Amino acid sequence: MSQVVLATAFGGPEVLSVVEEPTADPGPGEVLLEVRAAGVNPADWKTYAGTWGTDPAKLPMRLGFEAAGVVAAVGDGAEGPAGPLSLGDEVIGFRLTGAYASHVVAPAGSVVPKPAELSWEQAGGLMLAGVTAVHALTAAAVGTGDTVLVHGAAGGVGLMLVQLAGSRGARVIGTVGGDGAELVRRFGGEPVRYGDGLADRVRQLAPEGVTAAVDTVGTDEALDTSLTLVPDRARIATIANFARGPQAGVKLLGNGPGADPGTEIRAAARLELTRLAESGKLEVVVAGSYPLADVAAAHRAGQAGHTHGKLVLVP
Repeated sequence: MSQVVLATAFGGPEVLSVVEEPTADPGPGEVLLEVRAAGVNPADWKTYAGTWGTDPAKLPMRLGFEAAGVVAAVGDGAEGPAGPLSLGDEVIGFRLTGAYASHVVAPAGSVVPKPAELSWEQAGGLMLAGVTAVHALTAAAVGTGDTVLVHGAAGGVGLMLVQLAGSRGARVIGTVGGDGAELVRRFGGEPVRYGDGLADRVRQLAPEGVTAAVDTVGTDEALDTSLTLVPDRARIATIANFARGPQAGVKLLGNGPGADPGTEIRAAARLELTRLAESGKLEVVVAGSYPLADVAAAHRAGQAGHTHGKLVLVP
């Protein structure tokens, strides 16, 4: 039997429960993963909060798009992007369906080798934030010589953006609140506190100007500051402001209405991310880990928006 997290209704974290279900067998081109850690992401609670609709036919709903684990069974012809898969392989799966579980069946094409340098918790939180960051930097054409403003720089996606933009030769200025400044600075970013006067503080740091911006928080302040500082709106990307982004003419990325999902970019980024992690050039900061039974608490912590790095579930 497998433990599985289900959303049994649309609403808040109170609709989540952990149930036991028979462990499924992998079919052709699939593998069964024994999950060691599953990443927690805003997309997870948006699926049951009604953000993307409230079709009752989708209930009960399994959650979770990413996980790290051990291959426990292999279907015929199971080959991932890095080659054939075998029993006992330590892997990361993305994009998955129902990763909040002790076991999950995954398409072999979604599975890549886990870097030995990462803990299970780090590996479970690498992919969704990492591919989102790669997609955003690609969409905003960030490279050598750029100065990029990252809104929400101490969050899960934000810390990936700071590291990856720096590896591309860009200067990174990142907005922070609370005690996130030290963490952003540790990865080579220049922290700036958000709030009234943000644009002026950024100008003081970068009097020569800002060439690109990525918004991970979705606030009016983030969008307005980006529009004020970045001359080319095509170099402003948001993964969170789907209300005003279309009218502002900035790039909308991800799963929101009218957004570019970046499917091919994100798929190609998976092996790039594992190579960077293997070489020590990319670190996953784990803000907290929770057992499956405490999934509601994990989601409440994530929704509060004050964690630095990634939250993970550990079956």
